[in-house]
Amino acid sequence: MTRRRVTDASSPTLFQRLWLSETIRLREEHAGPLEDTEANRLARAEGGDLAERIQHRALLLARRDGQWQALLHWLQGARLAGLLLIVLALLSGAGLALAALGDGRQPVNVFWALGSLLGLNGLLLIGWLLGLLLTRDNPGALGRLWLWLSEKLARDASAAQLAPALLLMLQRQRLTRWGLGLMVNGLWTLAMLAALITLLLLLATRRYGFVWETTILGGDTFIALTQTIGALPAMFGFSLPDIELIRASGDAAIASEAARQSWAGWLVGVLLVYGLLPRLLLALFCLWRWQSGKRALRLDLDLPGYGLLRQRLQPDSERLGICDLAPAALHQPQAGTSAQEGSGALLLGLELDDRRSWPPASLPRGVADAGVIDSREQRRQLLEQLTRFPPERLAIACDPRRSPDRGTLALLGELARSASATRIWLLPPMPGEILDSARLADWHQALDQLQLTHRDSSPLTWLETGHD
Repeated sequence: MTRRRVTDASSPTLFQRLWLSETIRLREEHAGPLEDTEANRLARAEGGDLAERIQHRALLLARRDGQWQALLHWLQGARLAGLLLIVLALLSGAGLALAALGDGRQPVNVFWALGSLLGLNGLLLIGWLLGLLLTRDNPGALGRLWLWLSEKLARDASAAQLAPALLLMLQRQRLTRWGLGLMVNGLWTLAMLAALITLLLLLATRRYGFVWETTILGGDTFIALTQTIGALPAMFGFSLPDIELIRASGDAAIASEAARQSWAGWLVGVLLVYGLLPRLLLALFCLWRWQSGKRALRLDLDLPGYGLLRQRLQPDSERLGICDLAPAALHQPQAGTSAQEGSGALLLGLELDDRRSWPPASLPRGVADAGVIDSREQRRQLLEQLTRFPPERLAIACDPRRSPDRGTLALLGELARSASATRIWLLPPMPGEILDSARLADWHQALDQLQLTHRDSSPLTWLETGHD
């Protein structure tokens, strides 16, 4: 029988699998090893190299313990945080344009307007470039704000290790700077775009006059500065005021339409070339470095946390005995169904009394008997077989005279996850024996918590036909 990989709409990307692997590693470093017997067995059955098995194990543990759901919630919170920052950037850009031009009642000081539009952007751009060259990878103020907003909006207690794991993973490929750079320059691109659009709308709907004013500088200084700044935008077709127009604008706003259009074109061109385009090009460059760096991400298998998994996920030989310390907190046993399509019907007994006759004499044709499972080696072999060849229907016979201890319930849940449908058969007492009603009630309560179907009557008809 050929095994079939099962994928679903919630399958994680490679980046998310690496992120979950790092999250589980950090969790085990802080809280101790997790109960991972089933996850290791399924990861070994999945095959692949050690890195792929570690990722598969991490995904299984994350889905069992809630980290995968927490990651989805965290990503949702990150998107909401990003949306808030985008709205803030757009409003800030529009506010810069409004502050630069005013309401049109007073002439616009061209260099004051230019400073309002480009001053803060230019200073922060220089600061970012210096930080890129001189400092090590760190999330920065904006990055920390985004991480804080993401965590607050996620509202998931299982997300504690997600942000540290993300930063550690990115720092190994020096991706933090490019991810942060993409966010910073992307937001500034939106802010400058909003400022440009607002500037065009104001210039299209209001009449502005333009002047330059100074007390200690001469007119020739402003003429040279204006033409120097406007030279590059002029190459893209934007207007550049001539010397006479610049000199005349130092006394009062010129009333001619041509003068207003010339100054407006100069201001728009300068904002586009020195404000919007540099941020856009840097955002695209950071996006390229981010995407190429993401493709190069790998697990660091030399880390101690991953080194301990090598023998468990790629063993040279199987061995019995305790190989890990007890976890700090035990997970609650859970049932479920196999994600693979099963076939056939299987009956097995779990830790049955030797005096009980097994298998039942009336076992229907087409129903396989797995015998009585007692030892750890028998459990391991059965689970390995069910992982490769899951049955469509599985019935497990239990002796209700025994207590439903945690190990037994965990095994029942693991067996149930290896079949398409499972029923628990609580065997009747043998002749001359009396069944403790309190213990039977404990079995019913425990199986109900596992959400496993249980019957006191024989399930052989169900095994044979699929119904009672």
